[in-house]
Amino acid sequence: MTEPPAEALLFDVPPPPTPVERLLHLADQYTQHNDALDLLLRTTAPSGPDTHAESALRLAADTQSAIKAVQGERLYESVELAETVMRLQQLAFLAAASGDLHARTARGLTALAPEAAVSCAVTLAAETRRRRWASAPVADQRLTAVQCDALTEIARGHVVAGSSLDREFTRSREPKVLMSTLRALEAKGLVERTANSAHAAYVGGPPQDRVRLTAAGITSLASVLELLPARPSAAPGTTPRPLPATAQATARSR
Repeated sequence: MTEPPAEALLFDVPPPPTPVERLLHLADQYTQHNDALDLLLRTTAPSGPDTHAESALRLAADTQSAIKAVQGERLYESVELAETVMRLQQLAFLAAASGDLHARTARGLTALAPEAAVSCAVTLAAETRRRRWASAPVADQRLTAVQCDALTEIARGHVVAGSSLDREFTRSREPKVLMSTLRALEAKGLVERTANSAHAAYVGGPPQDRVRLTAAGITSLASVLELLPARPSAAPGTTPRPLPATAQATARSR
């Protein structure tokens, strides 16, 4: 049997995820963890105190690994970058602490983690592009503005899908993610649904389907993340920054 040339094997190995992609994946991990806790809290079966502890500790370790990946970029120090690392350290601490608590209390500690991880990814993407413009990822030209918004909301853990009376529907925050948008992203292979993994829309109702980014979806979103309009962050410790003087003057003149 003829062995393929060594050069050919190089092209079969996918590149390692960038730190921004790792943060988006981390957001998805927190969403899955929160969904599992939601379902656990709604079950009548007894659960032991360590039911969620293993997942929480794994999240804490993965968050620490993400921090090392961010620091491994060796970007010049900035307030934004320092705050990003601090927010991630807070997430790691909260995840680890939640493993020692009852599931209901633990759920509150990681409730905002997906949004915080995405916020950190946005900041890191912007800092990376600003300092390394020549090596920045090429934005995915297939995506419309509506689809970019939808991918971001999905990354934040804000989108679920379900069906009623043979009609499919989505549930999300603003900006709304319509079923037509979800189907278009599914056709591109950028998102997928995990059946019956999210809590019900009403007490006693069936579990809903969590909408998640695929690996391709994470890569696509990471390529446009820093180009999206800024939104208020749910990251721990985040405070709004004052507008520059020129921007304040422009705002007053309107």
